[in-house]
Amino acid sequence: MATDERNAAAQSEAAETAAFTVKRYPVAPGHRVNVRSGPGTGYSVIKTLPLGVRVPINCQKPGTTVSGPYGTSNLWDNIGNGQYVADAYVNTGTDGYVAVRCS
Repeated sequence: MATDERNAAAQSEAAETAAFTVKRYPVAPGHRVNVRSGPGTGYSVIKTLPLGVRVPINCQKPGTTVSGPYGTSNLWDNIGNGQYVADAYVNTGTDGYVAVRCS
């Protein structure tokens, strides 16, 4: 493979990787946040996040309204397959959506 072809392939691979990179957001300092099976307090707790963790937000959806360190919101952040945390405990820098709406 010629040098130009290798460079083009490497650039293409880097662009594809960047397209699938999900930004991580910090959970409120001093809080161990519950991860639930759905977007609301009525869903079961799957696990509790450790202190100081940063979470990916794959998508967001409305659910139970929760008050936390970052205000009161009905937004829930999907951080993994069937795993949701209340957005009021995640420092996204805004009260609105920072990711696509979950289907």
